[in-house]
Amino acid sequence: MSWIQLKINANEETAEKIGNMLSGAGASAVTFMDSQDTPIFEPLPGETLLWGDTDVTGLFEADKDMQPILAFLAKTKVLGPDFRYKLEILEDKDWEREWMENFHPMQFGERLWICPSWRPVPDENAVNVMLDPGLAFGTGTHQTTALCLQWLDGQDLTDKTVVDFGCGSGILAIAALKLGAKRVIGVDIDPQAILASRDNAERNGVADQIELYLPADQPEGIKADVVVANILAAPLRELSGLIVSFLKPGGKIALSGILDHQAAELNEIYRQHCNMAEPTLRDEWARLNGEIK
Repeated sequence: MSWIQLKINANEETAEKIGNMLSGAGASAVTFMDSQDTPIFEPLPGETLLWGDTDVTGLFEADKDMQPILAFLAKTKVLGPDFRYKLEILEDKDWEREWMENFHPMQFGERLWICPSWRPVPDENAVNVMLDPGLAFGTGTHQTTALCLQWLDGQDLTDKTVVDFGCGSGILAIAALKLGAKRVIGVDIDPQAILASRDNAERNGVADQIELYLPADQPEGIKADVVVANILAAPLRELSGLIVSFLKPGGKIALSGILDHQAAELNEIYRQHCNMAEPTLRDEWARLNGEIK
């Protein structure tokens, strides 16, 4: 069937209210998109982080009479009678199939591939991680994840213990195990991420080698040969002592989720504990890596 798309420009204060109004008016789906191409990261549980200039889009069935909905929105204090909007008719498509067609196997480094389950594996002899996009962050399509995967591919992880701090979908943890790690500890603040990591580990046949914890449940005294943390600059800054404490003597660390202009400051913070290399940059993103002193 076809759809009617109603798009309204909003800001950080009004976007969520407008989204709720569209849902209440019968929208089958409501999405928020940055209208200024500004980066946004995964919110913490219970948070809704929005851009300063946001397009709120409601999707309605094609036979929906939009005039009463527009009249209702014009009477609200949030929008008022002069609010601007755009109505479009979307052609009938199999949206799930179209999305699946655009998700392809991706190679990172020399050996590592991330492959969706509905695509043939390009190289049966490669290190293949089977991972379907889901609700938890991390499919390899984002530069921060790609930078970490490329770094892991270049390490000798044979029989190593790895901590994945902020494990999300489990993509880095599973990749580490597939690359030879003996044991991986994944930590995340989001229970949904723990579930996603467990499901993906089972899909890849490594569930018995991965331990997954919420921060409150993680055991004390964890020591690892390698630590990866693909989160945000703020927690990387605030939790630097904790993150470094996971490292054994001579252990290696890789950090991402960092914009290029944040890299120098964070590198200096981690230089208190580690011998840090120069940041690796890709587009507007950075990866930091080093070895504990």
